Amino acid sequence: MTLIKKPLAIAGALLSLVGSAALAEVDANIVKTIKTRLEAGNPKASYGEVRESPIKGLYEVDVDGGNTTLFVSADGNHFVYGDLYQVKSSGVANLSEQRRATHRAKVMGALDTEDMIVFSPKGETKASVYVFTDVDCGYCRKLHQDVPELNKRGIEVRYLAFPRGGLNSLGYRKLATAWCAEDSNKTLTALKNRENVPLDVCKTNPVAAQYKLGNEAIDVRGTPTIVMEDGRVVPGYLPPASLVSELGI
Repeated sequence: MTLIKKPLAIAGALLSLVGSAALAEVDANIVKTIKTRLEAGNPKASYGEVRESPIKGLYEVDVDGGNTTLFVSADGNHFVYGDLYQVKSSGVANLSEQRRATHRAKVMGALDTEDMIVFSPKGETKASVYVFTDVDCGYCRKLHQDVPELNKRGIEVRYLAFPRGGLNSLGYRKLATAWCAEDSNKTLTALKNRENVPLDVCKTNPVAAQYKLGNEAIDVRGTPTIVMEDGRVVPGYLPPASLVSELGI
């Protein structure tokens, strides 16, 4: 494996999110008022742009990279925390999750696959999935056993590291060993099969950066976490037939 041609970045903080319809620019005084009040209330958080929301009188503000959105009054004195839904004749649509999916798709699409451990089909690649993985979780191992079948069905699996125990754990050192190995695919498979692999943590491994990415930009809460190319998330294991159905192939 070629190690890190360029450093990973938390791309979400640099990407502006575009809704289904263009909204008017918010008055600068309202922006200043809202930001000032929010920062006074919680100076430890980072706040994104102030946007008009679909609800008159409320403004959207992303918090800490876009995984959370507040709906704030114009004077900044009140906000609603939670997802915004739209009622349609066919049911209800989660507008907040649609925005988060757009955000995730842009973040993942900006990454370099050379920083990942990729298992590709021998023939046509019909779809790709990003998988935040650990080596010691049972469902991570179960999903990895499915990789040959997923490849047969035209699905490319792109692994990113997410040590559940954090960056000071044995899991981190195991994942780093896989990313540092000459044959990362083979080493990752051996580790997931509980084989005795000598640990070798090189300084240029991307595990810490990918762990940060999962926490801050994708809001990974467990492993495996599967992210589709369109930004949809599957928090857990799916058998191959179900994953194929989710991908629409």
